[in-house]
Amino acid sequence: MFPGGEPDLSALLAQAQQIQQQLAQAQQTIADARLTGTAGGGLVSATVTGSLELVSLTLAPQTVDPDDVETLVDLVLAAVRDAQRQAHELQKSTMAPFDAAGDALGNLGLPG
Repeated sequence: MFPGGEPDLSALLAQAQQIQQQLAQAQQTIADARLTGTAGGGLVSATVTGSLELVSLTLAPQTVDPDDVETLVDLVLAAVRDAQRQAHELQKSTMAPFDAAGDALGNLGLPG
């Protein structure tokens, strides 16, 4: 039961549609985002989408040393991880309002 009587279902539906549209926009923002992580003072950069797909990897010529492949591998991994961390932060900040809205809906005591 709601304080003051029954809920206005048409208002709830309109609000739900608005939240659904905002959620779709947030998801599109994340999908369209490109985040670049770097390592080695910018010697290596990796770009991922907001959904964590690696789309670009750039190596400065001086990073390619046939006698020291391990360092190159470490730099590539660090750049990719940096880009992924940024993508996770974007996802979290972009979706935070919807987490709060879900919590509020859960507090209404509605089934499901």
